[in-house]
Amino acid sequence: MTQTTQAIVIRAYGGPEAMVLEDVPLPPPGPGELLVRQTAAGVNFHDIYVRSGSYRTLALPGVPGLEGVGVVEAMGEGVIGFAPGDRVAYIERKYGGYARARVVDAALAVPVPAGVDDAVAAAWYLKGLTAHALVADVHPVSPGANVLVQAAGGGVGQLVARMAKLRGATVIGTAGSAEKVALAQAAGCDAVIRYREEDVVARVMELTGGAGVEVAYDAVGKDTFDGSLAVLATRGHLVNYGQASGTIPPLDISRLGAKSLSLTRPFLWAYVGTREKLVTASAALFDAMASGALPLAIGGRFPLERAADAHAALEARGIGPYVLDC
Repeated sequence: MTQTTQAIVIRAYGGPEAMVLEDVPLPPPGPGELLVRQTAAGVNFHDIYVRSGSYRTLALPGVPGLEGVGVVEAMGEGVIGFAPGDRVAYIERKYGGYARARVVDAALAVPVPAGVDDAVAAAWYLKGLTAHALVADVHPVSPGANVLVQAAGGGVGQLVARMAKLRGATVIGTAGSAEKVALAQAAGCDAVIRYREEDVVARVMELTGGAGVEVAYDAVGKDTFDGSLAVLATRGHLVNYGQASGTIPPLDISRLGAKSLSLTRPFLWAYVGTREKLVTASAALFDAMASGALPLAIGGRFPLERAADAHAALEARGIGPYVLDC
């Protein structure tokens, strides 16, 4: 018999008020699936794009949310490697995370070690996997490298800076507000450029003695793309992984030729697309969190029924990340 649970449902695109807590069906887990009683769900800018209609990737009516953490309550036929009571995290491209309970494909679930808090795991899992892919796979950061991290006070930016420092790089970050500057400094940046007050290109070249950086990680997009390209060293690599300021205009590829530059627009799923890669990357992230190598905090916690408030805080560029207590 199908049970019910509570979840945030979007029936029409709009502002935060478009999200309403409703009773929804909770089917039993099928073959290869887990029934997870959720404790926390991560809140991401992607969720805002989905809610507003900027991304039409969630069929309406639907439940938003890409990631969550909870406890396995039941398993479907053929599931191995999990047992009731296990703590797990997941990322689900088909959404459904803003719920008190849900069914998840067991192939997407990974164990959460005892040293990692549920809310911290939910708030940072997607961001952490993204940052790990950026510094370990998209452009493996080497000791002694000069690295630029645009928006280093943001969620993923902080992690990219921390992980690049752990790999022995010299990290230059950019940030706007005093609060974001402090976060970038706490993340280990060797220098933080206040982009509203300083010329980023001139300052990066000064800090690197005119050499430029081996790699620039840029999630801002339109407003920072040209500057990120300008500060690259010969054979430098621009990794654009977001467009917070808007879409980047079409690029004349010949602009890359003078210094033999490279440009990448990575997508996380290409780097964790197999079970082995997902488990390995997740274990590396959670181990670093449990050991204290990645000391991560939460900017705010909201009960599930106040998901609209979490979105409003994120859209106001508050100091996140934010998490929903399910």
